[in-house]
Amino acid sequence: MARVSPDLSFLVDKASESLAVRMTAALADLGLTARQYCVLDKASAGDRTQGQIAEEALLDKTTMVTTLDGLEQAGLARRIPSPTDRRARLVATTDAGEALVEKAAAVIQDLYDEVLGVLGPEREAVVDGLSRLVGPGGPLAVDAGAARRRRSSRT
Repeated sequence: MARVSPDLSFLVDKASESLAVRMTAALADLGLTARQYCVLDKASAGDRTQGQIAEEALLDKTTMVTTLDGLEQAGLARRIPSPTDRRARLVATTDAGEALVEKAAAVIQDLYDEVLGVLGPEREAVVDGLSRLVGPGGPLAVDAGAARRRRSSRT
C-alpha cells in the first residue's frame, strides 16, 4: 500500500498546535490569552466594529462578546456606539490596552523569530508559501463563516 509522504496534515497540525502552546505560555506572563491579544490587536487599528473584528479573528458572536466583556472589565478596551450605524459598536483600545498590545506584539515577534530562526534563509520562502496556501484564492483558504462555525462547535 502506498503511503502519503510527507504527511502534510500532520506537519501543519503539529506546527500549529506547538506554536499555540508556546504563544499561550508567552502571553500568560502578560496576563493575556491569544484570543484577547488577537482582538486587542485588531481593535488597535481603530474604527473597527465588533463584527468586523470577530470576522477577521474567526470568532463567533458569543465568543467575541465574552472576550470583549473580559477586556472591558480589565480596562483594556471599550465598546462605543458607531457614529454611522446605531446598531453597531466600535471597539476601542484604552491606553492600557495599547501598551499591552505593544508588549504582547514584541513577545510574539520574539517567539516567531526564535521559531522561524531555525530556517535561516528559507524563512521568507516558508512564510510566503504558507501565506499563499491559506490566503485569498489559495487552495487552503477558509471561508470565514465556515471557520467560525467550526470553532464555535469545538467549544
